[in-house]
Amino acid sequence: MTLKRRLSIYVSAAFSILFGVAIVLVYLSFSSFRKEEFSDRLEEKALTTVELLLKVQEIDKQMLKIIDQNSINKLYNEKTLVFDENYRLIYSSIDDASIRWDRRDLVKLKKEKRFFRIVGEKEVLGIFYDFEDADYYVLIAAEDRYGNSKLQYLFYSLLTTFLVGIAIVWISTYFIITRLTKPLDDFQNRITQISANELSTQIPVDAARTDEITLLARAFNQMLVRIEKAFSAQRDFTANASHELRTPISRIMFQLDNLLESEGLSQATRQYLHSISANVSQLSELIDSLLILAKNSPAETKAQFKIERIDELIFGAYEQVRRTFPDFKMNFEIIENEDLSNSLEVKAAKPVLEIAITNLLRNAYQYSTDKTATVLLAQNTYGHLTLTISNLGGPLTESEIGSLFNPFSRGANARKSSGSGLGLSIVKRILDYHGATIRYLGQVGEHRFVVEFKTLSTI
Repeated sequence: MTLKRRLSIYVSAAFSILFGVAIVLVYLSFSSFRKEEFSDRLEEKALTTVELLLKVQEIDKQMLKIIDQNSINKLYNEKTLVFDENYRLIYSSIDDASIRWDRRDLVKLKKEKRFFRIVGEKEVLGIFYDFEDADYYVLIAAEDRYGNSKLQYLFYSLLTTFLVGIAIVWISTYFIITRLTKPLDDFQNRITQISANELSTQIPVDAARTDEITLLARAFNQMLVRIEKAFSAQRDFTANASHELRTPISRIMFQLDNLLESEGLSQATRQYLHSISANVSQLSELIDSLLILAKNSPAETKAQFKIERIDELIFGAYEQVRRTFPDFKMNFEIIENEDLSNSLEVKAAKPVLEIAITNLLRNAYQYSTDKTATVLLAQNTYGHLTLTISNLGGPLTESEIGSLFNPFSRGANARKSSGSGLGLSIVKRILDYHGATIRYLGQVGEHRFVVEFKTLSTI
C-alpha cells in the first residue's frame, strides 16, 4: 500500500471516528433532554391535577375529569391516577388509556418520593404528594409522540449527515493528500529513470521552496554528483591503467612473435612459446575490454548517435568475427512485414553498437557445437525491432543464467574456451546506452539472446 493511501486511510478513519462519536453524543444528549423535558411536563400535569383535586373544594371528581379531558396541556394517550395514604384509588382520569401498576410501586414511591420509567411506548411518572398531614400518590403516564418523532428525525438526519460527511471527507482527503504528495510521485518517477548510465541527470528543484521534498531533491542531486565523480574517477583509473598496460603487452607479443620466427627452437620450446603467446593475447583482449568499458561513457556514446541500419551493423560485426574465426557461419533471416523496412533504422553509435553485436556473434561461435549462429530480425507487436541470435550448445544452470551479464562471469561450458568473461557485460552496458534491452531465453540444446530496440517510429 502506498504512503498516500495509508495517510488517506488514517486521516479519514480518525475523522470518521471523531465525527461518529460527536454525532452519537449529540443524539444521546438530545434523547436525554427529551426525556427530562417530558418528565417535567408529566410532573407539571400531575401536580396540577392533584392540587385541583385536593385544594379546590368546589370541584368534584367528575368536573375534574372534564377539565382534565379538555385541558390545553393534555398529553397523547394520557392517564392519571391518584391514591390516598391507604393506597386506595381516589381519582382516575376519564381517558381510555391504562397504567400498569401494583402496590409495590406505591410503596416504592413512599420511600423514594419520585420515580420515572418507560414501559413500552409509554413513559410513567410517579410523585409522592403531602397535603394536610396526609399522603397522596400520583401516577401519570403518556406517550411523547412529538418528542419521539423529533428524536427519530434527528437520528436519520444525523445518520445521513454522517454517511455523506465521511464520504466527502474520504474523497477530499485522498484528493488533498494526492495533491500534496504529487512532488513525491514526480520524484519517484525521475529516480526510476536514472540509471548508472545517466548519473548526470538532475532532478528539477524550485529554489524558492524550502519544504521537505525540495530538501530531499537537493540532497539527492548532491548525492548523484558525488556518485558521478566516483564513477568518473573509476573509469579514468581503469582507462589509464589499461592504456599503460597495452604498451608492455604489445612489446611482449612482438618479442614472442620474433622468437617464434627464429630457427633452432625445439618443439617443446616452440609449444611453450605458443602457450605464452595465447595467454598474452587473452590478457590483451581483457585490457581491450576494460578500455571499452571505461571509455564508453553515456555522454561519449550519445554524442556519436546517428541513424544506422541494424542489418548493416550485423554484417559488419560478422566480418569482424570472421577475421578471427574464419570457420564461423551465420544464418541470417528477416521476417518481413509492411512496416519492417522503415523499422530497420535505429539511432545508435555505430562503432560501439557494432562491438556489442560482434561480442554476441563471437559468443555464439565459441559456445556452439557447429560454429554457426542464427540471426533473426523481426518486429514485435509493440512496433519494436527484435534481434535474436541463437546457437546450439549445452544447457546452463539457473545460477549461471542469473549471473550471465555480470563482469568476469563464466559458465561451466566456457572452461575449454579462452575469454575474460566481460563480453556479455560489455554488451549489456552498450545496449543500456542505446535504450535497448537484452534477455536470455535458453532451451534444451539451444542458447538464444533477444535484443529489443526502439525504432525511430516508436521513439
